[in-house]
Formats: sequence, structure tokens, C-alpha cells
Amino acid sequence: MAGNFWKSSHYEEWLLHPQELELGRREDCEVLTKEQLLKLHIFYANFIQTLGEHALLRQQVIATASVYFKRFYVRNSLRSVDPLLMSLTSIHLAAIVEECDMQTGSKLTQAYSGAVKSKFRDYFSVECPFNYQTVLECEFLLLEMMDCCLIVYHPYRPLMQYVSDISDDTLLPVAWRIVNDTYRSDICLLYPPYLIALACLHMAAVMRKKDIKAWFTELNMDLDQIALITKEVLQLYELWKNFNESKEMREIMEKSPKPKFTKEGAKSYNNAATSSNS
Repeated sequence: MAGNFWKSSHYEEWLLHPQELELGRREDCEVLTKEQLLKLHIFYANFIQTLGEHALLRQQVIATASVYFKRFYVRNSLRSVDPLLMSLTSIHLAAIVEECDMQTGSKLTQAYSGAVKSKFRDYFSVECPFNYQTVLECEFLLLEMMDCCLIVYHPYRPLMQYVSDISDDTLLPVAWRIVNDTYRSDICLLYPPYLIALACLHMAAVMRKKDIKAWFTELNMDLDQIALITKEVLQLYELWKNFNESKEMREIMEKSPKPKFTKEGAKSYNNAATSSNS
């Protein structure tokens, strides 16, 4: 793992500008509204979270999978690969990169069935529609798209360092949950993790009514960026609060661009990806 974020592929290649997101999602936004697309990403981030929990994976692994998923659909349309398949693929690849036990298809299938039974019966079949070989083939596509840039830096480590510096452990669980929630948005694609950690810590302090203004004043940080991240988190919460999944998600899934499948149910990956990128 690269020891320095500023020299990593995360910083050099995968901190994006908002215009890059708009350009990458232009095709999907011809079919879905911007709000529907954001809600779809919230839905699949929730599914990845539940899938990872049923696979008994650490939160950092789940967060890495969420970033892989988002990176793919910044550069590819929903038409290129079924998001359900990409969710499975992202979890599988993240588990391997983070050196977790996910080397067999049975564990992934069991996690999928558990996740669907717990919260997603209305949207997916309990039996996984993709075999393990299909996930492995999709993994090659994901690796190629990311140019094997697999190391992802997360806000969790700097957050723990900041909380230790403040000497107030009561802020950690609140800020940690806010960090988890940011993976439902594009924040992880737009900002460095240490700034995300600071914004979440600031929000946690406000929620817990803790005065850490003096500590923030001593930091040589871009407070405008922290304020911007805070604003985006609040916008996420507002959208999420008004997202009636049971009523809206079926329509969004029906409207979403559909990938083409063979008779066997396996994706023609290379053709679809080429079509999406042309």
C-alpha cells in the first residue's frame, strides 16, 4: 500500500472534478433525472453495505467496495453492466485487496442471499442470478477500467487521529457514522479523506454540542472546503430522508438503462463496455 496519500493513485487519478462526474453520467441522465440517479446510487450503496455485513467484512472493506462501484459508473453507463452484478464484483474485489476471506463463490452467494432476505426481497431474487465465473469476468472489466488503481484511502484513520488529538472519544461513533453515510454520495470521489474526516468531525461536534472551535482554529486547513463538504452531507441527508424507497425504487429500476444478456444470462462485457465508451 502506498504510504503517502499525496503520491497515491487515489490522489493523482481518482480525485475528480464535479464536471467529470456530469460528463461521465451524461448518458444515464438522458434516461433518469439527476435526483433519480442519486437515489439509485443511495440504493446500491445500501445494498453493498448490507452485503458486506452479511459477508462479515470490516467497514473499511465495504467502503472500498462502495468507491469501486462509484468509480466504475463515473466512466461507464448503467447500460454497460448490471449494477447488481457490479455490487457483487466490487465487494469481491475489495475483500481480496483488503486481504479478507472471499476466495470462494459460496461465501459471496451466501452473503447475497442473506442480504436479499433481510432487506431487498422486493427488488432481487433470493437466488443469486450470477454465477461465480460471471463475477470473476466482471472483475477483469473493473480492474481494467480502474487501471489496477486499487488502493483507496478512507477518512477513518485520520478521523481517529483527530479524535485522539481532541481527547473526546464521545465524538468518534457519531463522526464514524457520518463518514459511513458519505459513501451514499459522490463525496468520496471529490475530496481527500482527511478533509472528509474533518467535516464529519465538525458535524459530530455540532450534534453533540461540543465546542471544538479553538481546535479547528489551530489547524492550517481550508475551512471553506470543510464547509462545502458539510453542505453536501446535509444535502445527502435531505435527499435520503425524502427517498421513499418502496414507492420510488421500482420505477427507477424500470427506467434505468438495461444491459444486454446472453441466453445463459451472462453479460457480453467487452461489447457492452466498448459500446458505452464509444
